[in-house]
Amino acid sequence: MEFLSSLFEPIVELFRILMGGFYAITAMTGFPSYGVAIILMTICVKGCLYPLNKKQIRSMKAMQEIQPELKKIQKNYKNNPQLMQQKMGELYQESGVNPLAGCLPLLVQMPILMGVYYSLYGFEYQGDPGFLWLTSLSEVDSTYILPLLSALTTYLTQKQTMMSNGQDNQQMKMMMYIMPIFIGYISINFPSGLVLYWVVMNLCQIVQQWFIFRNDDIAAPANAKKGDA
Repeated sequence: MEFLSSLFEPIVELFRILMGGFYAITAMTGFPSYGVAIILMTICVKGCLYPLNKKQIRSMKAMQEIQPELKKIQKNYKNNPQLMQQKMGELYQESGVNPLAGCLPLLVQMPILMGVYYSLYGFEYQGDPGFLWLTSLSEVDSTYILPLLSALTTYLTQKQTMMSNGQDNQQMKMMMYIMPIFIGYISINFPSGLVLYWVVMNLCQIVQQWFIFRNDDIAAPANAKKGDA
């Protein structure tokens, strides 16, 4: 944990400065709140990452749409790996899909998200006034409300992704239940400020995915009409 924290130290320090800035903004309004500062910082980070998130989601959706064709190629040319790779490359080119396009945005986002994670994990809340029902953001939520919310929002995020991409395999269904349970379980032992960040991040992800999928659904009939014309 300490090794990873030191690895992302410059990004961690940046987000701690941002955290202090957002807290100062809340103090200027007369209602100083680290909880509100965490929410504002998370929304800001997710907003800045929206273009990358959009690219990643659309790439994953495009890959899912050509999965039936990919499976046919893998089945038909399983005894000829070289020709199979050639046919798959042709399919990617014809469909305008880059199999690496979904990974690159994620690789760019990871250092930023990890920086936010570690900046909150060891953040010193001066005075620590708590937030809503939480008596301390540096301590665990003894009411288990935040861990439950972290599990629920993780589940909703995964379910939304699976439904929008048309994924319906057994492995994905299992992960849709296992991952939220795992996240909820580890959240029991995490500082409340960190779990609050996770919940808000999931809520932002749900809103962003809804917006992206909604725009794609609206654009699809319009593009089809242009093609018919």
